[in-house]
Amino acid sequence: MSIVEYKGFGGVRLSADLIGGEHDPVILLLPDVGQGREAWRAVAEALVLSGRRVVNLEPRPVSGPDWSPDEQVAHVEDLRAVLAQMGSRPVVVAARRGGWIAAQALAPDGAHLAAGLVLVDMPATDEAMIAAPGLALPTLVVRGGFSPAECTPASDAFRVALPIGENADIEETDMAFAADRSEALLGQLLEFLERRQPRKATEFKAGSDPRTLRDAMGCFATGVTIVTAIDAAAMPVGLTANSFTSVSLDPPLLLVCIANTAGTAPVLRDVVHFGVNVLQIGQQPASNRFATKGEDKFANLPWAPGQTGVPLLESSLVSFECESEALHEAGDHFILVGRVVRAQFEPHRDPLLYFRGKYRRLHFA
Repeated sequence: MSIVEYKGFGGVRLSADLIGGEHDPVILLLPDVGQGREAWRAVAEALVLSGRRVVNLEPRPVSGPDWSPDEQVAHVEDLRAVLAQMGSRPVVVAARRGGWIAAQALAPDGAHLAAGLVLVDMPATDEAMIAAPGLALPTLVVRGGFSPAECTPASDAFRVALPIGENADIEETDMAFAADRSEALLGQLLEFLERRQPRKATEFKAGSDPRTLRDAMGCFATGVTIVTAIDAAAMPVGLTANSFTSVSLDPPLLLVCIANTAGTAPVLRDVVHFGVNVLQIGQQPASNRFATKGEDKFANLPWAPGQTGVPLLESSLVSFECESEALHEAGDHFILVGRVVRAQFEPHRDPLLYFRGKYRRLHFA
C-alpha cells in the first residue's frame, strides 16, 4: 500500500490509500462525511483480492456536526478534481453522504469522469432527486449496506429516476452475525463490478509457465484437509491436502491427491487405512504445521486413534476413516481412493477455506 495525494477544491491536499495491481481496474472509495478512509479499509482489501486497484480517499474534514452549504460545495468539487487527476475512469463507491457528494459531482458529465457509481445508504434528498436524471452512467443503489435499509417513497423515486439504474436491498433476514452485513454489501458490489467492470482473463496454454496453471487451479475455492495414517513403526503421520473430493455414495468413496514428493507419500501408498480430517477455521495453525517438513506434527496437538486406529484430529469439521480402495498414478501426484467406513462431523463449525493461495473464511452466510 502507498499513499497518494490529490489537489482538491481551493488547493486543499487530499490523501488516499492506493492498493492493488497497477494494471487492474480502478475503484475509488468515498466514505461518509466526517469519516476517514479507515471506514472502507476492509472492503478495500477484499476488492484488491478480487483483482481491483483501489483508491481509498480521505475527504476533507468538516467543521462540526452541521454540514454547511459551503462545505457541501467544497466536497463535491473535491471529488470532481480528484477524478480529473486520475489516469482512468474508476467506478466510484460512496457511502451515505459520500453518495450524495458523488451524485452531485457526477450528475453533469459523470460518464466522462467515472465508469460506474455505487451509492450505499445514500439519503434521498431533494438535491439527490434533481441529480438522478443526469447520472448517465451505470449506477447501483444499495440499501441496508451499513444499517437496516430505509425503504422510503423518496428512495424508491430516486432509483426509478436513474437513467441506467439498478438496486439491491440487503435483507435483515440474512443477517445472522454483524459481519454478515459487510459481506452482503461486498457481494452486491462485486456482482455489479463483474458485469460493469470485468477483469481480463489470464490464459494458460500447453507449454506455458506451470505457475500460470497453478494460479488457474487456485481459482477453485476448496476446503482444507489433513490426511493421516500410521506408519510401519506405529507412528502417526500426516500432511495437508486440499485436493479432496467425494467420489461415490454407493459405495461410499472419496479421494485425495498426494504429491509424489511429499514426505508421507511412501506411507500413504501402502496403507490399509487412512484418515481425512476436514479442517475448521480454528485449525489454520494445524494446516500450516502439516504443510511443512522437519517437525513433530502431532506434538501438543489433540488427537486420538479412530475405530480403525488412524489418527483423528480433535475439533475437526469432519473426520473420515477410510479403507484404501485403489491407487492411480497421475503425473507428479497419485490419486488415493478410500472407502469410507466411519465419519464423524460437527456441521456448526465454520470451514477453513483456501482460495488463490490464501486461507479464507466463508464469504456468504
